Amino acid sequence: MSSTINSRWRTRAAALTAAALLPLTLTACGQAQGGKQEGSSSAESPPAPVNVSPVQVSKVQQWDTFNGRIAAQESVEIRPRVNGYIESVNFREGQVVRKGQLLFTIDARAYKAALASAQSQLQRANAVANLARTQDLRARELLADRAISAEEADNRSGGLAQAVANVSAAEAAVTSAQLELGFTEVRSPITGLAGRALLTTGNLAQANQSVLSTVVSQNPVHVYFDADEQSLLRNRQAMRSTSGTGAAMAVRVGLANDEGFPHTGQVGFTDNRLDPQTGTISVRATMKNDHGLFTPGMFARVQMQGRTEFEAVLIDDKAVLTDQDRNYVYVVGENNRAERRELKLGRMFEGRRVVESGLEAGDQLVVTGMHRIYYPGMPIAPKVIADETAPAPPKAQEKVALSGKR
Repeated sequence: MSSTINSRWRTRAAALTAAALLPLTLTACGQAQGGKQEGSSSAESPPAPVNVSPVQVSKVQQWDTFNGRIAAQESVEIRPRVNGYIESVNFREGQVVRKGQLLFTIDARAYKAALASAQSQLQRANAVANLARTQDLRARELLADRAISAEEADNRSGGLAQAVANVSAAEAAVTSAQLELGFTEVRSPITGLAGRALLTTGNLAQANQSVLSTVVSQNPVHVYFDADEQSLLRNRQAMRSTSGTGAAMAVRVGLANDEGFPHTGQVGFTDNRLDPQTGTISVRATMKNDHGLFTPGMFARVQMQGRTEFEAVLIDDKAVLTDQDRNYVYVVGENNRAERRELKLGRMFEGRRVVESGLEAGDQLVVTGMHRIYYPGMPIAPKVIADETAPAPPKAQEKVALSGKR
C-alpha cells in the first residue's frame, strides 16, 4: 500500500513540474519568434548594381523599305517591217548603239524593183493627166464658141479629174515603195545597249513577227517597287507637309552587293489604284546611271521617304522588358530606386528601338542588370556608362535614316 501511495505522489509531482515549466517554454518561444519577425521587417534588400545610360533624343528621317527591280526607261524589240532574207548584221552585240544606227540589212532587190515599177506608173499617170488637162482646156474654148456640146465638155472635165486622181494614187504607190525599200535597212529607234542578234545572215525575217534583237536604254533607269497602304499614306502626308516646295519624293537604293543604300533617286510615278488583293500600289522612281552600274532586271532594295524629319527617343532594344502584352523599362527614380515605365514602341533603326511614348530626354535608363531588380521601387546602385550603340551626332545637313523594318 505504501508503494502505491509513493507512486501517486511521484506522478503528481511530475505533473506540477510540467505545469510550472510550460509558461516559461511558451514565453521563450514567443520571444524567439517575436525577435525573428522584428528582424525580418526591418531588413531590406541591398541596392542592386546596375548600369544606366542617359536617354537621348535624335532627329530622324523616316524611310520605308521595299524590294524592287531595276528597269530600263526605254526597251525595244527590233522587228522588221518587211519580209526578206537577212543580208548583213551591222552592229556588235552587247555594245551601245545610237538612235538611227543601222543594225540589219534585208535583201532589197525586190523592193527596188517595186519602187521602179511604181515610179513608171506615176510617169504614165502624169502623161495621161497632161493630155486630159489639154483636152479639157480645148473643150472650154470650143464650148464658148458653141462648137462643142456641153455634154462633151463635161466628159472631158470628168476625164481630167480622173487623171488627176490617178496621179495621186501613183504618187502614194511610189511613197509606199520608197518606205518599204527604206525598211530593208533596220535601224535602232533609241540609243541604248544592244542585245544579241537573234537572226543572222541568210535567215528569213517576217514582217512584224520576227524579233531580230533588243535594245534597252541605259541612262537614266527606273526602279519599280510595290508600296503597302500604310507607307502610301505616310508618303502622302509627307508630300502635303512639303507642298509648295516643288521637291519630288526621294528614294535611296541598294543593290545586292551594297551595304546600306548608297544610290539616290526620285519618285516620278505612282499608280492610279491600289491592288485590293495585295494591299499594295506600284511606284516608280528614276535614277541616274552615268557609270553604267545598273542593269535592267537587277534586284534592288529601295527606301522611300515616309515623313518629314522629326525628333525621336532611340534606346537599345535589349533594355526593353515584356510583361504579357506590355513593354516596359526601368529608370532611376527618386532616392535611387527602380521606377518602371511602360512604353509605346515604334520601329527598329540599326539595332535601336524608337520609343513613341514613355521616356523623355534625360531619363537614366537601366541598360544592364535588370535581372537584379525584383520589384519596382527596389533600391539600386546605378553606374552611368556610355551608350555604345547610340548613333553618332549627325553632321551638317546629314540626316539619320529610320528603316521601315518592323
